[in-house]
Amino acid sequence: MESLTYFKNLKASPKKLRMMLNRIKSMPPHLALDFLMYTSNEQARVFYKVIKSAISNATNTLKLKDDMLEFKLFAVEEGNVLKRHKPGSRGMAKPIKRRMSHIKIIIVEKKSASAVGPKKLASGQTKSADKEIKKTKVESKKISK
Repeated sequence: MESLTYFKNLKASPKKLRMMLNRIKSMPPHLALDFLMYTSNEQARVFYKVIKSAISNATNTLKLKDDMLEFKLFAVEEGNVLKRHKPGSRGMAKPIKRRMSHIKIIIVEKKSASAVGPKKLASGQTKSADKEIKKTKVESKKISK
């Protein structure tokens, strides 16, 4: 099962949000909250609220503790763009784009260690890295001119 949380029309540019996203994407959600709480950045406050809401949604729908969750998808997408104009040189208007963004989070249950263990072969043996490697001799021949 998975829990989808989607926040639309945040008044921050996607470029600025993606700088912080790369740091916290690989962390578990409960550790990402701890990291963001002590980060002095405006984007960190936005992500803190978003992740906290996503965790509460996931714990209610999946009935799991917050330390048993992980991010499946954590993306910042472009939203609406407000186009404005500012007076420029020689009486011309210079365009200004005020960008907005959407944050999409999918949280799933963390895979247990037993499910990730070594694969068993059909004969009952486990696949291991200590396979015998057969070495063959390569004979070199001298080429006469």
